[in-house]
Amino acid sequence: MLKKSYSKTGQSCRVTFKLPAEAGAETAQLCGEFTDWQEKAKPMKLLKNGDFSLTLSLPASQSYRFRYLLDGERWENDWQADGYIANGYGSEDSLVIL
Repeated sequence: MLKKSYSKTGQSCRVTFKLPAEAGAETAQLCGEFTDWQEKAKPMKLLKNGDFSLTLSLPASQSYRFRYLLDGERWENDWQADGYIANGYGSEDSLVIL
């Protein structure tokens, strides 16, 4: 799930990435173009209800590919992303469009 909050100038956007507890993970990392797909760059916070969450400030007027890496081994898309695009691994990446 994505929640967006644009700056007053519209040049940046705070995006909250939220992964529901139903994903069934003990750990979650946010990986994407904004982290050069580094698998440990953006660990997500485990909330009391079992969801994972992370907020980033990103430049607006762009779209970004991303995925969640669960428990260091399983890739998951955002179930409510702005869109999806094929990747070079035979699956799709989630898109956030700002």
